[in-house]
Amino acid sequence: MERIEYISKSPSETWDIGERIGRNAKRGELYAIYGELGTGKTQLVKGIARGLGILDWQYVASPSFTIMNVYEGDRTLCHVDLYRIEGYDVESLNIEEFLEQGIVAVEWAERNTWWNGTIKVYIDAISEGERRIIVTRS
Repeated sequence: MERIEYISKSPSETWDIGERIGRNAKRGELYAIYGELGTGKTQLVKGIARGLGILDWQYVASPSFTIMNVYEGDRTLCHVDLYRIEGYDVESLNIEEFLEQGIVAVEWAERNTWWNGTIKVYIDAISEGERRIIVTRS
C-alpha cells in the first residue's frame, strides 16, 4: 500500500496539495475523502480541479444540496458530496459512468462503502489552521 502524508497550513497550501493529486490523477480513479466538517475537503477538491486543468477551479463548491457537480477541463471531475445523504442509494448516481470520463472525488465518503482500488484521502485538523492530509492507495 502506498501512503503519502502532507501538512497544510492554509487553504492555498491545501489547493497546492490537491493540484498535485489532480495532476497525477488518472481516468477511472475514485478519491474517497474523509474528514470532519470544516477540515478542508472542498478546498482539496478545488486543488484537484486545478490540477485537472479546470479553468474555473476556484468556483468549485461543495454539492451538498445537488449531491453531484461535474466540471470539464483537460480531464473531467465529478464532485460528489454525501453529507446530506441518509439511506440514499448511491448506486443511482451512476458513478461508474463518470469514471469512464475522468475522475470522481467524493466528500463524506464514510457514508458509503467503496470498491477495491479506491484512493482514500483523510484530512485531520491538527490545529486551527493546520491540516494533515493522508493519501492511501492499495
